[in-house]
Amino acid sequence: MKYEIKGTPFPIVTCYLEKGEAMVSEKGAMSWMTDKLKMETSTRGGFMKGLGRMLSGDSFFLNTYTAEGDNQFITFGSSFPGRILDFDLSGGKTIIAQKSALLAMEPTIEAATHFKKKIGAGFFGGEGFIMQKFSGEGFVFLEIDGDIIEYDLKAGERLLIDQGNLAAMEDTVQFDVTTVSGAKNILFGGEGLFLGTLTGPGKVWIQTMPVAGLVNLVLSKIPLNSR
Repeated sequence: MKYEIKGTPFPIVTCYLEKGEAMVSEKGAMSWMTDKLKMETSTRGGFMKGLGRMLSGDSFFLNTYTAEGDNQFITFGSSFPGRILDFDLSGGKTIIAQKSALLAMEPTIEAATHFKKKIGAGFFGGEGFIMQKFSGEGFVFLEIDGDIIEYDLKAGERLLIDQGNLAAMEDTVQFDVTTVSGAKNILFGGEGLFLGTLTGPGKVWIQTMPVAGLVNLVLSKIPLNSR
């Protein structure tokens, strides 16, 4: 399967398929395609699989598009200004991503709900508590809010982060939460009581404008009597 990503600020990814090749996507992600692609909607694994995806911010049903002839293509479009990240998971790689990140993937990719195991991360992890885990052989395409900054953390190296800014990480990276110290910092600092902690080794992808942050910013500018 060949593909190309282009466009800004609303990027698209176009996948070029030969007969028998297929792509799986979230509902509503397809933008345009050639006429020899067959669409099939399913839970891809039954009720519990669909329910797990709903918990991680994606749809209960997924669409599978299979090429019934050669030289076909299908285009998937991002729903928010940002970037589309492509990950080749061949060779046993696993990526952990934020909720609702899935745009499209090859059928050989397994998408599962990923829960943080520590109690602190579970109760206070916010956006980082329920995530998505992608594994298998092939490509997955994730839509990211805003621009993306990549860090390659060394073993034991830590990065503090607002959980909403975490776009994706390798499964070797450990995620936890830490409290903000100092009463004035907590009450007046505007960063909340908890921050996420990422500990290497492994790569992390940070998004610059989480959609939740943009929504809160817009709402803060609307007069209360207009809401």
